[in-house]
Amino acid sequence: MTPDVLAHARRRAELVAAMRSSGASSGAPLGLGKRNSNLFRDRREGAKRRLDLSGFCHVLDIDTTGGWVDVEGLTTYEELVAQTLPHGVMPAVVPQLKTITVGGAAAGVGIEATSHQWGLVHDTLLELDVLLPDGEVLHCTPDNEHRDLFFGFPNSYGTLGYALRLRLRTLPVKPFVKVEHLQHDVSDAFFSDLAAHCQGAADFVDGVVFGPQQQVINRACFVDAAPWLSDYSFEHIYYRSLLDKRVDYLRVQDYIWRWDTDWFWCSKNLYAQHPLVRRLLGRARLNSRTYTRVMRWNARWGLTRRLARWRGRFSESVIQDVDIPMVGAPDFLAFLLREIGILPIWICPVRGPVPGAGFTLFPLAPGGLYVNFGFWDVVDSAVAYEPGHFNRLVEREVMRLGGIKSLYSDCYFTPEEFAQAYGMERYQALKAKYDPAGHLLGLYQKCVLRA
Repeated sequence: MTPDVLAHARRRAELVAAMRSSGASSGAPLGLGKRNSNLFRDRREGAKRRLDLSGFCHVLDIDTTGGWVDVEGLTTYEELVAQTLPHGVMPAVVPQLKTITVGGAAAGVGIEATSHQWGLVHDTLLELDVLLPDGEVLHCTPDNEHRDLFFGFPNSYGTLGYALRLRLRTLPVKPFVKVEHLQHDVSDAFFSDLAAHCQGAADFVDGVVFGPQQQVINRACFVDAAPWLSDYSFEHIYYRSLLDKRVDYLRVQDYIWRWDTDWFWCSKNLYAQHPLVRRLLGRARLNSRTYTRVMRWNARWGLTRRLARWRGRFSESVIQDVDIPMVGAPDFLAFLLREIGILPIWICPVRGPVPGAGFTLFPLAPGGLYVNFGFWDVVDSAVAYEPGHFNRLVEREVMRLGGIKSLYSDCYFTPEEFAQAYGMERYQALKAKYDPAGHLLGLYQKCVLRA
């Protein structure tokens, strides 16, 4: 064993011993104690027994020949990428924000521009060790006796257990990325072209909808050399370059984190795209970590809601990522433009799982091509709708088109709708097997009732 692996074994043994010695000391449910979170829903949390896994934040092993990396669950993707790139590899799917943890992406849903080939983060999982709420640690693979937990863990959001160690597939990289920005003005042609590029040789494919007649496909490939390099980590703003440049070149690490500097484009809500504010913040504060802290503060004190009411307006936060079958993508875009009105919209194609590898709580059609729509803003209205009005419109349209919604943000599903969308009958069987005493909250409690 390497020193890192031995240290991991020691941390794990100490954790298990501590959990078993303390037992279920109170009736409060168990919860993960984290300083940071990439969940975007306000929670009404009651008392919980907090489990500190912050020490499980190390990259343990990188096998470039085998094409995998072993990593602990609380490791951020920022740290994981920093350690894999010197070896000439990267995780097959790297979510957009530096502060997302590997375990969080596996227990939730992680996506990026390689997803047209490799699916979601959990599609790149080779094995994982799951800490159950009673202190037992199970080694889970696609074909061992705990395969049901391997396929049931993604989208479980810490309601079945916590990932202590994960083995993820890696991809070889080159030093630079060449990006082509392909302009479209008709949505049907945009999605048709998007699907065609997913069948091609591109290493990365995503897109942005700027308006009804303004869409851009970003097709990118690894290259060995670059005639020039762009830098979007400080003065320049990446998403604006999609309309200004036909071709661009970035260092591979700058491409991976191209969205983090401005939280896609949501930094505009903090005025961080103004040149003066940008310089005052400085390079070190232009990132998702800063914006998330401000968002948490605003959620606690309700400043934007108070300002909206003072102006006689009513606002609703609509922060959603949804996956729609490619055939329904034009209809869903038309719905978003007509009923929600948030722009820009991130577009990311996703390949469904390989046959026989379906994931229980995120059931995409095997081999099917989906389109992820990411839209994150506030809908401002002169009408006082019932709470969650616009989010409910989104949920109903997603279900009508046979899609599925990520659960990291506000959810308003009825229990019946939730059971239909997320396979609750099979989830309850997993819950009874791996958390029979109910030490962890249930998925509906956590994601819809915000417990």
